[in-house]
Parts: sequence; structure tokens; C-alpha cells
Amino acid sequence: MILEKIKNDLKEAMRARNESVVSTLRFLLSAIHNKEISLGPNIAEKGLSEDEAIGVIRQQIKQRKESIEAFKAGKRDDLVQKEESELAILNTYLPQQMSLEELNKIMEETIKELGTTSPADFGKVMGAVMGRVKGRVDGETVAQIVKKKLR
Repeated sequence: MILEKIKNDLKEAMRARNESVVSTLRFLLSAIHNKEISLGPNIAEKGLSEDEAIGVIRQQIKQRKESIEAFKAGKRDDLVQKEESELAILNTYLPQQMSLEELNKIMEETIKELGTTSPADFGKVMGAVMGRVKGRVDGETVAQIVKKKLR
């Protein structure tokens, strides 16, 4: 499970005295723990599912990307480098990402199945495609491609 991998990697980083990895993984484990607590005592006992843990990782990645943009705007290159380093570490815990060719194929199949052609059908297509590619492509990428296809 991904949580075990994170904990093992944290131990290895501590042994290697790799402070950037240690701090990033500790922060990630803390975010996962906070999510467990927010979902209630039943979840806190069992722990998060694989999908829920990946959701927390995606949330952390999104925060890092937003921070990078803000720090770039503020001309804080030192902080940009730190956030980019953390982003690279977090990305290693996501499942294998789908290629654009695979995504386009699924997108075209879904549009044919639904019989959609207008931009008004954006929500239908997004929902169907995200259900098929769950966890393997971020929603922002899917949304951009759906908008292009439904013009």
C-alpha cells in the first residue's frame, strides 16, 4: 500500500539524512493523518483507502504548484526551488500517468458513446472520462482536452 511505501521511504531518508525528503514526507503523512481524522473515528482506525491517500497526495501537489506560481510572481527563486523539489518528491507517489494518446482515444470513445457534440455537454463528458481515467490523469488536463474536442 502507498502509505507503507511512504513510511518506508521516510525511514530511508532519515537514515540517509536527506532533510528535504524527510520534511516533505513528514508533511505528507501529517496531511494524510489529518484527512483520516476529518473523516471520523471509523476511518481513523482503519486508515485511508488507496484512492483517498492518492487524493491527499494530489491535493499536496496542487498546493505546491500554486505556491510555485505565487513565489515566481514574488521573484522568490529560493522558495520556488524548494517547492519544485517537494513537488518532484510527491509526484513519485502517484500512479503511472496515462499518455496523451491513450487519453485522446478514451475521450473520442466517450464522446461517441454519449453522442455529444456541443460545449454544453462538457459536464457529461468530463464526468464520464474522469470515471474511466480516475487517478491516472489530472482533471485540469482532461478539462482542456474536452474543451478542445467539443468546440
